[in-house]
Order: sequence, then structure tokens, then C-alpha cells
Amino acid sequence: MRITEWTAVELGKKIKAGEVTAVDAAKAVLAQIRAVEKDVHAYVTLLDEETILKKAAEVQEKIEKGELKGPLAGVPVAIKDNMCTEGIRTTCSSKILFNFEPAYTAEAVLNLEKAGAVIIGKTNMDEFAMGSTTETSAYGVTRNPWNLEHVPGGSSGGSCAAVAAGECSFALGSDTGGSIRQPSSFCGVTGLKPTYGTVSRYGLIAYGSSLDQIGPVAKDVTDCAAILEAIASYDKKDSTSVKREDYDFTSALVDDVKGMKIGIPGDYLGEGLDPEVKDAILAAAKALEAKGAIVEEFDLSLVEYAIPAYYVIACAEASSNLARFDGVKYGYRAKDYEGLHNMYKKSRSEGFGEEVKRRIMLGSFVLSSGYYDAYYLKALRTKALIKQAFDKAFAKYDVILGPAAPNTAPKLGSSLSDPLKMYLGDIYTISVNLAGLPGMTVPCGKDSRGLPIGLQLIGDCFQEKKIIRAAYAFEQTRSYEAPEIAKAAEGEAK
Repeated sequence: MRITEWTAVELGKKIKAGEVTAVDAAKAVLAQIRAVEKDVHAYVTLLDEETILKKAAEVQEKIEKGELKGPLAGVPVAIKDNMCTEGIRTTCSSKILFNFEPAYTAEAVLNLEKAGAVIIGKTNMDEFAMGSTTETSAYGVTRNPWNLEHVPGGSSGGSCAAVAAGECSFALGSDTGGSIRQPSSFCGVTGLKPTYGTVSRYGLIAYGSSLDQIGPVAKDVTDCAAILEAIASYDKKDSTSVKREDYDFTSALVDDVKGMKIGIPGDYLGEGLDPEVKDAILAAAKALEAKGAIVEEFDLSLVEYAIPAYYVIACAEASSNLARFDGVKYGYRAKDYEGLHNMYKKSRSEGFGEEVKRRIMLGSFVLSSGYYDAYYLKALRTKALIKQAFDKAFAKYDVILGPAAPNTAPKLGSSLSDPLKMYLGDIYTISVNLAGLPGMTVPCGKDSRGLPIGLQLIGDCFQEKKIIRAAYAFEQTRSYEAPEIAKAAEGEAK
């Protein structure tokens, strides 16, 4: 088995045991990047080889001295390009931040560095995390490693594609309305969106502040639990950070779901769901039932209101958050302008892409004085009702099970022509963000075209352990499968 095929935890164990070094791991990933990055385009910014190998050597020295003992020490990681990294370009895949180098590092990334992970680069994404395909990036599209003619999903498409293609051992993504879970489903990897407030948002460039959450993308459930343990922490620099009693997520890695109550919302299995996806989801539910879980269908209600409520709230917050990008302090500034207001207008018009402009205008509209009550306040009330519907469901069920997306990865270019269709693709994921819940996607099969299908597991607030336990138990029924492109690099250290 090659280094790039090992999970992050497996690689960490082998580095600790002296079977391979952190430098070997970095070299293996760099060889894989050289072999496939030109086709996949998972990265916006790659650190230079000398910097990566120097950092890997420093980490290796600390491991040998016993200073670094965690499961991720020496393991190569990729960071989504909306998390600040000191001295490393951070663009949010937007022209408006084409030359931005932050003066500080995001808390979640700092936690990974403390754990000894070796940063390889910054991954491509939909511009400012606005999109579901990684096609709205100002730096070109990312392609799905399973089929290069298809999208990897979004907005964390670069992170998910990099993990699937073996271009890193694991990655960080951010999830505002499914941006970790949906691309994980499309790329056949495992992604976890923690409960809102579990991972610090300090240093995450905001899209929708009440919805954004950083989470891990990896090959399996064990990796996701170990990464979440490393990045989750209380942070006084983030006013929404929550001080939790328990950060021991790896203790939930037990193959036991006997007596666990799992609910499947009937609303999730209706119109618009691809029959092959539905079959794979129901087969996964049967596999958990065979292990002793109690599985039943129920009515979640309010599903049809989730998309309008989400897009009103997210766009309203985005219009406020993106007001700071004006060409004055940092980033892109128009070359020709007359006066301050004209500079603002031209810099923003030229610097932002079409999808970002669409959402800023929608957000500004719903926050305007004549429409605030009619749209924004109504959306906030709907958000509260959705949370109540989940509270009612979790009074009866430990975990909610359903699809992560209504279909497998669409072809490149087929989604952007119809933005409403793209928005509707988020139907199964956005309610989780509106209610601040944890959610996880695990691969559960492939369609007739060989494209991966993802199973979504949703838990109550701060109940990550329950979804990790259910996901781990299901994962034992199948083995991880990587796309053919993940084996591209030759001559890699074994």
C-alpha cells in the first residue's frame, strides 16, 4: 500500500512507529500533486517544496524527541482558501483578494499546526464559499477525481477533491449550507460539520456568520473524529465559540448501534431524489438495522421552507460581511476611477464574480427598509420553527439519516446556467446549518456511472458522538474506495 492511500491516522501511527517519516509523507504527497494537479486543480496556492520539506523535517525532529505525540503529527493537510494563514496567500478564490496575505492564522489551523500537521497549500473553492460546484472560483474549476468531466461539489470542492485524489491526507473545509457534506458525497470521502460553536471561526473569512462552521474532510470516520478532536476548542476571540465539557470524539469509534433509534424523514425521500441515490440510502439504513439499530420513517415537516429561509438569511449576512472588500485597505483596486465612490463601485464590480454579486444584491434587497419585515424577519422566524421541528425529532430519535444531495455529481457547466436549480441541490443539507446541528457524510455506494453517493447522518446539538458512532458502524460494512487517479504517482515510497 502506498503512503497516499493510508488514512491520516494510519499514516500518523506509522510515522510514530518509525516505519516512515514526515518527510517521506510530504514527498509522497508532492509526487502525487505533480502527477494529478494539472487535471484535478484542487489547489489555488501550493507552498513551495523546500518550505514543505523543511516543516516536515522540523515536525519529524519533534516526534523523535517525544514533543509531538498526537495522531496527526507529520501528516500532510490542505486548508480551504477562506481560512487565514499568516504569510500564505488567502484569496477565498476571488479576484478581489488576489494578493491578500493575512497577518495572522485562523484558530482551527493553529490547532492543527500545534498537533504537528504539515500544511501543503490552500484549496480551491466557490468564490467566498458561494456555490455548490467549485465553478464560481476566479482561478478556474476543480474537477471531480472520479470523473474529470464532473464537478466535485462545493463550496469545499477543492478540499474534497484533494483528499479523494491523494493530494493530501486530510483537509479542512467550511460548511455554511452543506459545503463540506455535499462535496464529500460527490467525491466519495467523509466530511463532518460540527455543532455551531464547536470549532472557532476566528480567521475564517465570513460568508454567513450565523451559519459558517469549520470541519474536517478525510478518508474515513476515524480520521474525522481525530481531526475534530484536534481543531475543536473554546476560543475567546470568537464570540460564538462554545466551551464544551467533552472533546473526546474518538471514544465514539465503536461498532455498536444496538438499540440506537434512527429516523428517516419521509420528506427526504420524495420528489426530486434520484432513484439510485434513494436505493443506496435505504440500503445503508438496512445495514444499520441489521446491526441492531431501530430504523423508522417519520415526517420532519418544514423542509420546503428551508431553502428560501436559508438563502434570505445567508445572503443578508453575506451582503454585510462582504461590504469590507472595497479596494481601500487590501486586495484588488480598479486601475481607472474618478473619486472615492467610483473607486468603490469599479473595484467591487471588477473584483467580485457573478454569483457573489447576485447574493450581495439579494441580501441588500431583503435588508432594505421596505422589505426587512417581509423577508428577513420572516426567514428568522422560519429558522426558529425548523429548529423546533428538529428538537421534536430528536426527542424521539438519536440520529436522523438521509441523502447528502438529491443526485450524484453533475457535469461541469450544467449547474451555473440555472442558479435556482443549483440552490435546490442544497435541500438536504441547509436545515442542519439553520438549526446549528452536527452533520456527517459517509460514502455509501456508487451510481450506474460510477459516481459516489453519500449518506448523511444528522445529530442533535453537541451530539457528534452519536453520528460518529452510527457512521463508524456503517463504515464497517464496506471498505474505502479511491478513484483510479489517486494511484497516479509512480515510484512513491511504500
